[in-house]
Amino acid sequence: MTAFRPRLVAPASLTAVALTLAAAATSTAQPTGHSAPPPTAPAAAVAPAHAPLPAAVLYHTVKVNGLDIFYREAAPANTPDAPVILLLHGFPTSSHMFRDLLPILGTRYRVIAPDYPGFGQSDQPSRDQFNYTFDNLASVMSGFIDALGLTSYTLYVQDYGAPIGFRLATAHPERVRGLIIQNGNAYVEGLPDAFWGPVKEYWANPTSPEKRAALTKVLTLDATKWQYLTGVRNPARISPDTWTVDQAGLDRPGNQDIQLDLFLSYGSNPPLYPAWQKYFRDHQPPTLIVWGKNDQIFPAAGAEPYKRDLKNLDFNLLDTGHFALEEELHVIATKILDFMAQRVAPQKPAQPSKPTSP
Repeated sequence: MTAFRPRLVAPASLTAVALTLAAAATSTAQPTGHSAPPPTAPAAAVAPAHAPLPAAVLYHTVKVNGLDIFYREAAPANTPDAPVILLLHGFPTSSHMFRDLLPILGTRYRVIAPDYPGFGQSDQPSRDQFNYTFDNLASVMSGFIDALGLTSYTLYVQDYGAPIGFRLATAHPERVRGLIIQNGNAYVEGLPDAFWGPVKEYWANPTSPEKRAALTKVLTLDATKWQYLTGVRNPARISPDTWTVDQAGLDRPGNQDIQLDLFLSYGSNPPLYPAWQKYFRDHQPPTLIVWGKNDQIFPAAGAEPYKRDLKNLDFNLLDTGHFALEEELHVIATKILDFMAQRVAPQKPAQPSKPTSP
């Protein structure tokens, strides 16, 4: 992996670094239905000197409930109390989806991205040894959080990360400093029949071999490429490494049955939507939504209802697809840095030093 390196600029803050990167990107996020010129870097960001370098990404494994759980981590040097962002990935990917975001956010925050059992580099126990349900994945992630001693964090959730993350949030609301939501659903409006129809039929007929077999087409290479390329403006921006890595995971012996079990278990999530929505209303976590509006799995209709329940909300629909980071990395990184600095972990002003007595 080539480490992400910003242009040589000397902005006044890391947020300005990300903003400069966003301006340099070939695409920018626009409000739906409007057009605007690309943002420009602040005037202060002109004289190159010593631009902040990206944070190093470290790769670890920790035991959780007898399983080896792999995770990626980046953090600023010599800052043990840096605010934590916990990144929860979607299907069919892994912490690999955050590979380019980690070095950016890690310059200011402790950023941690685990792989669930059966995904990425974590253990893949057999189905007779591990029950592949969303309740169980959330239980393992809860154990992961405890194993790392995390007591306060912002949750970044995408796709499968949403039902896992919202289970964690409702179990321990006191730990959650904020939410970052990227194409992750908590409302029935976000499950269109065009994609979810066959899955809903499987929920209604869980013992049907035919309904289960009908979903295997979602696990093919063509379907994985479709998830990455549908709705993007410029397919040339999407690295083929993405679907190649994900498909290698799906093609492991036994993995496709694991994924079919999780398709069935996804039916346990909509009944929990009212509880998650109550959590939003009662606790009002600061929330950033960065949603690929052209997603055919979790379309923009699933993003809009969050406005009903969350008041401290920064809402953004981006002109891209399901895996928005692949095309809008710089825009999303900028949004996160601003969100964290302004709404979650604002920097305290330096206290003036007391004069010394003569």
